[in-house]
This record gives sequence, C-alpha cells and structure tokens, in this order.
Amino acid sequence: MYQALRVSRSEFVPVRNLDYHVRLWGEPSATRPPLVLLHGWMDVGASWQFVVDALAEERFVIAPDWRGFGLTEGGGVDNYWMPDYLADLDWLLDHYVGQAGAPESVAVDLVGHSMGGNVAMHYAGVRPQRIRRLVNLEGFGMPGLAPSEAPQRYGKWIDELKRLHRGEMALAAYPAADGVARRLMKTNPKLTQDKADWLASHWAGTSLNADGNERWEILGDAAHKIINAHIFRVDEVLALYACITAPLLAVEAADDSLSKWWKGRYSLDEYHARLKSVKDARVARIEDAGHMLHHDRPERVAELIQDFLAG
Repeated sequence: MYQALRVSRSEFVPVRNLDYHVRLWGEPSATRPPLVLLHGWMDVGASWQFVVDALAEERFVIAPDWRGFGLTEGGGVDNYWMPDYLADLDWLLDHYVGQAGAPESVAVDLVGHSMGGNVAMHYAGVRPQRIRRLVNLEGFGMPGLAPSEAPQRYGKWIDELKRLHRGEMALAAYPAADGVARRLMKTNPKLTQDKADWLASHWAGTSLNADGNERWEILGDAAHKIINAHIFRVDEVLALYACITAPLLAVEAADDSLSKWWKGRYSLDEYHARLKSVKDARVARIEDAGHMLHHDRPERVAELIQDFLAG
C-alpha cells in the first residue's frame, strides 16, 4: 500500500449546522498563506495526499470533505446545491483565516479539482478578495442549457428524487476493501494498485449488513446523484468569472474528458472561450493523465501548482 510521506491530521469544524471534517497537513505560517484543496464529486479530502507528498516544500494545507462526502454528514437532505458549497467554504475560511474583510484575514491559495474546481471558480468570483492565487484542475462546468429545457429538467429532478426515496439510487457496497480498490481502478485505469488500496481505506468505511457481515460502503451520499433542478446558465458563470481578480491557472489532462462526457455538446474550445472572461488566466496541460490527474500524475500537478503559486 502507498506510504504517505507527510502525515495528515483530522478535525471537525462547525459549519451551518454540520460538523465539517477537514484534513490538515503542516502548520500555519506567518509568511505563506494556507493552501486550500477542494476535492471533486464522489471524492474525499484525503485524495490530495499524493499531491501534498509531491510538494517540494511543506505548506499548511486545508482539505475539507464536502457536505455528504467522506466524514462530513449531509444533514439529511435529499439533494445538493452549488450555493451550499460556496457558503460552506466561506464558513471554513472564516474559521481558518478570519472573517472576510477583517483586518487580520489573509487571502488563501485555492485549488479545486472537477466539482471542487467549479466551486473554486465560482467562489473566487463571489469573494475575490479572499483568493491570492487560483488553480482549477479539470473544473470545466457544464454545457449551457436553453430556458426551454427547464420544464423537462424540473420533471427529471422530481423523478430522480422519487427514485432516491424508493432506494433505487443507493451506492454499491463491497465485502472487502479490495473491492473498493478494484472499483477505483476500473473507473481510472491509470491508477496504480498501491494508490488504489490507500484511497479505498479513505474513500469507503465499514458497517455491518443485515446478516452481521462486514461490508465496505462508499463515503458519499447517494443524493449527490440527483441532477440540479436549475438549468446551467453560462451567462451567470461568465459574470462570476469576470469578477475573479486572482491569477488563474487552469490545468487539463491530455485525455480529453469533455469529449468523452458530452460527446459534442460541450468542448474544450468552449471552455477556453469561457476562461477569456477571467482577467488573468493561463492554461496548462498534463500528458499521460486522465480526469483524476492528481492521482495519475501527482508530481506534475504539484510542480505546476508550486511554480504558479511562487510566480
């Protein structure tokens, strides 16, 4: 199994009626801002371990488990919304670096992957003064939808909620941790066995089934599978991007995830066009990597991040 070079610690922070689980590496510094790492959909904060280990210098790193993922409870909801992630992040930064606008508050270096990258981009537009440098790893956003698609979208949302409450959208459980590791490697063929085994121990937890046998369950709320009821508005996203003042590094993998996901409905060219709304943006590409590039090429990801943050 993978051996972590830098040992993390866990703590729970009160955030909007939830006890938010946060993984921390290093100690606060008077000379360098905290590095905040935001994980993606169906992932956990511990997933950043490989990148943290690859950083040339130790940083104070803050990596939360989003609500309904990892060791952060979901609060009993049956679907999740982007605005909640933005508010949760604001609460967490209040805790670690001081209230927004307070004299003692410091701007952070913010990195997000996939869903976490989208949250990071939106948040940097909402609270630009809180971000010193911004790194977006494959947080592409979604294809734009026309207002005429709203009625069908709302209907699909309701139908999925009913399926969830009937138990039809439950996440798979596995008899042992190696089953979780195999699932991770099937989803990401580039993931090595040692890293898959290590991730499985953080990505899933144990419980007993009705027969009293141990099973490994994914630490993610099935309600995350429910679509967002609202249509994705590109004009709103561009307005948020235009408010970003921090320099942005947008990192993408050579394996074009967008083409595989959206099959022509949304492309890298469209994504790059959206990035033009950010005042100071540059794009980097990582070869021999897929969407989970922080697992596939953590050394290269760490190198890009640290060079950009020092620039």
